Amino acid sequence: MSSYANLPAPSPEQGLNRYLQEIRKFPLLEPEQEYMLAKRWVDHQDTEAAHQMVTSHLRLAAKIAMGYRGYGLPQAEVISEANVGLMQAVKRFDPEKGFRLATYAMWWIRASIQEYILRSWSLVKLGTTSAQKKLFFNLRKAKARIGALEDGDLRPEHVERIAHDLNVTEDEVISMNRRLSGGDASLNVTVGADGDTTTQWQDWLEDEDADQAEAYAEQDELENRRELLAEAMDVLNDREKDILIQRRLSEENVTLEDLSAQYGVSRERIRQIEVRAFEKLQKRVTSLAREKGMLTPA
Repeated sequence: MSSYANLPAPSPEQGLNRYLQEIRKFPLLEPEQEYMLAKRWVDHQDTEAAHQMVTSHLRLAAKIAMGYRGYGLPQAEVISEANVGLMQAVKRFDPEKGFRLATYAMWWIRASIQEYILRSWSLVKLGTTSAQKKLFFNLRKAKARIGALEDGDLRPEHVERIAHDLNVTEDEVISMNRRLSGGDASLNVTVGADGDTTTQWQDWLEDEDADQAEAYAEQDELENRRELLAEAMDVLNDREKDILIQRRLSEENVTLEDLSAQYGVSRERIRQIEVRAFEKLQKRVTSLAREKGMLTPA
C-alpha cells in the first residue's frame, strides 16, 4: 500500500510523546465515513481512502502496542509493527461484513506484533510448549488480575497462583517474570504535551479482555524455530555471529564496551556490526521459514 510512506513514523530520535501527539491530529471516522472509504478502496483501490482509514486508526495501533512493553524490544519498533498489521487489516477489510474496522484490525495488529516478538526474541529464549507461549503473552495480565504489580520477584503465593492459572511450572513463572521485568517504565509516567499531566502510559494500554496467546495456539513448536535459527546463523561471519550471540542471544548480554575491548574497535563499530548481523539474521530466518511453510507469504 503506497500510502505507508506518508504515515508518521515512531522513532527513538523523535520520541514517543511527539509521535503520540502527532497521531492524535488524525480525525476518527464515523461509521458512514468508514464504510464509504472502505468501498472506495475495495472497488477502486483508492489509496487516499486507504490512507484515511489507516491514519484514523493509528491511535488504536499505538494503544495495543503499549500493551507489549517490557519484552526487551524498542517500543518504536513495536509500534511500527503494529502499524504494519493495521495496514494489512485495511488492505483486507470487507465493509459488507457489518462490523467496524477497529474490531477487525485489532487482531491483525496483535498478530503482527506477536510475530515480531517471537521472531526477534523467542527463537532461543522461550520454551517450546504452547503453555510457555501462553505464559509469555499473558504473564502481565495474570499479575494484574491478582494485584501483583510490584517490580522484582513475585511472592511465593503469587507464583503458585499464576502457575496454576496458566498451567505452567512455578520455575517457569519465576524465570519468565525475571526476563520480562527488566527496564519496565512506570505506568503512571505522564505523556501529555504542553504541561498536560492528565495523560499517562496506562491510558494507552490495550484492552486485555482477549487472550493474546490464542493467536499462536496453532503455531509450530518453538523447537522448529530454534532449528531455523541455527540454520540461519550460517549467513553470518564468525565475528558477526559472536557479537550477535553475546549481545542478544545470551542470558546475560555483554556490553558494547566489553566487546569493544575484545575486538579492538570502537563501541559504535560494535553496535553497527550487531545491527547489521541482526538484520541479516532476521531476513534469513524469514526466508527459511517461508521456504519451509512456517510463515504465510505477505
